Amino acid sequence: MSQFNNVTISTKANIYFDGKVTSRTVVFPDGTQKTLGIMLPGEYEFSTTLKEEMDIQAGTLEYKVKGQDWKSIEHNGVFYVPANESFLLKVHSVVDYCCSYLPEDN
Repeated sequence: MSQFNNVTISTKANIYFDGKVTSRTVVFPDGTQKTLGIMLPGEYEFSTTLKEEMDIQAGTLEYKVKGQDWKSIEHNGVFYVPANESFLLKVHSVVDYCCSYLPEDN
């Protein structure tokens, strides 16, 4: 999806790793949330309490979800992180991403 309609966007940025990863929260009318962000090159570890869909819009990275091998995305792609897990990222070029927080049954 390249555009969201009828949403609320938080003007306060989510800033991680000394500003190397930033995002803004988008809230939909039904209360669901996504974050839209940018990651600069580097290595990062994140954890989540909710299931996540990481939709890479542009850039190159490698990712590792617990119990899986390293995988790569070049230019665009999607990966999923189960709830209550952590994941590792090796970002090789600036990455534009959209993270969706999903209910457990998805």
